[in-house]
Parts: sequence; structure tokens; C-alpha cells
Amino acid sequence: MISFVLNDQTVQVSAAPDTPLLWVIRDHLKLKGSKFGCGMGLCGACSMLVDGESTRTCVLPLAAVAGRNVTTIEGIGNPDMLSTLQSAWVENSVPQCGYCQSGQLVSATALLSKNSNPSDEEIDNAMSGNICRCGTYPKIKNAIKQAAMDLKNGDGRLQAVAYFDPATLNSEV
Repeated sequence: MISFVLNDQTVQVSAAPDTPLLWVIRDHLKLKGSKFGCGMGLCGACSMLVDGESTRTCVLPLAAVAGRNVTTIEGIGNPDMLSTLQSAWVENSVPQCGYCQSGQLVSATALLSKNSNPSDEEIDNAMSGNICRCGTYPKIKNAIKQAAMDLKNGDGRLQAVAYFDPATLNSEV
């Protein structure tokens, strides 16, 4: 039995110590936000925060997180209350297909937790290794800059997301 803190709650998992953390989180703990991309720690889709550091979890054995703090995308914010960074992501229309977004957001969260005013070069360095097949890199950089500015100006917030429900449309045109 391996114990660690997941999204601010202590969990105990009975799995082989060499099982990649990504599969423990997805299959045993049923949190599906982090994605499997390459299986070699190269694309960033599986990124989670381990003690505040963006970490590729498809190659990280469960035993490596014993007693440590792990934060998944679900621990950063949720659809009902977005983090400042997630709000900036939406406002800048970053997501396209969305597959890489959890890893991108985790890496950006790690960056902003250490550097509240990153330069373009610092953003590029922190986000390198997070691959976006849709090529939204300029939007990602803009969203990170906006979130940094919002946090600096004291405008950090949790924001509710409005959902479009076609059933509420007036059928008369």
C-alpha cells in the first residue's frame, strides 16, 4: 500500500510500485483529466504537479510519490470554478482539440507559482516539452501573461463557467 497526498487529500493505493502514476490516477483513482500521449514522457499530456513541479507521470513509478504531494488538473480548478489561469485560457480561446490542455495548464501553473511575471523566454522554457498538435502556442503564451497580470493586479479569481444549453433557445425565429 502506497500513500500520498492527491489534490489535498491523503490516498492509499494498492498497486505495483512500478506502475506509472498516470495509470494509478486514471484507473485506480478514476481521475481522467490527465491524458496519455506518448508513454515516454516527451509530450507533456500526462503532466501533474509533484511537490509543485510539473512532472511527466507516464514514466513516473507510483513508488516515487510515496509521501509526496500530487496535484492533477482536477486539483487546479474545476468546470464550476475555474482558476485564474483556466479563466485566462478560456478568455484567450486556447483550447482547440483539448487533448494537451491539462498538461499545458499544469506546466503553466508550476511556472506561475514560482515566477509571477515570466518573460517570453521563461514561458517558452517552462512550456517546452508540452506539445500542442493544434499549434495554439501563441494563445497559450498570451493566456499565461494575462493570468500573471490578473494575479499581479489582485484580480486572481475563481470564475463560474456558463454552459450553453440549446434547450433554452427560443424556437421561434
